[in-house]
Amino acid sequence: MKKTLDADFLIFDLGNVIVDIDYQGSISKIKQELPESIHSKVDLFYLTDFHKEYEKGRIDSGEFRNEVRAYFQADWEDKKVDSLWNSLLGNIPKERLELVEKLRKSYQVGVLSNTNAIHIQGVNEILKANHGLENFDPVFDWLFLSHEMGLAKPSLEIYEQLVKDLHTTADRVIFFDDLAANVKGASDFGIQAIHVTNPQVIFDFFKDV
Repeated sequence: MKKTLDADFLIFDLGNVIVDIDYQGSISKIKQELPESIHSKVDLFYLTDFHKEYEKGRIDSGEFRNEVRAYFQADWEDKKVDSLWNSLLGNIPKERLELVEKLRKSYQVGVLSNTNAIHIQGVNEILKANHGLENFDPVFDWLFLSHEMGLAKPSLEIYEQLVKDLHTTADRVIFFDDLAANVKGASDFGIQAIHVTNPQVIFDFFKDV
């Protein structure tokens, strides 16, 4: 029997929900480019202030690349920085896009992602190569990207802005994210939040919809 969800908006994180992500693979690639004496800095890379600032759009791509070069004491060209930075991006499985397309017939669908300009360019290149799409505009009704919003998950403010821009209330939104902290942040605000712990979660959730 087909079920109807008690919601109007279905909002998805990108990383490990729509787009496959391999953090450890990326960290390994960066380490291969650096002397072992600073490998410990690679492990802390995602916790740096400049990375967080970049995700919120408070520094631009040029400033970010300069910060990366300074942090790793590496004289990398821009293309090299971008390539290493985007090495965590994996596939965008067709079945996930097909699921979103199906859901869009009955609900408004969107993205809420902590991301940045270089990653989005990389994602768009994958979309073009694998699916013939220039970007996510034909797939989703809404795109909420941290670097464009000036906010990042799991802050209360980003969920407030999401609901405000959707012209709805928190309880009318179902949100899917792979990070427990982001799920808790959304849930604390009153959004129906689902923790995506493996690739099958979203398919199981919607199997009777």
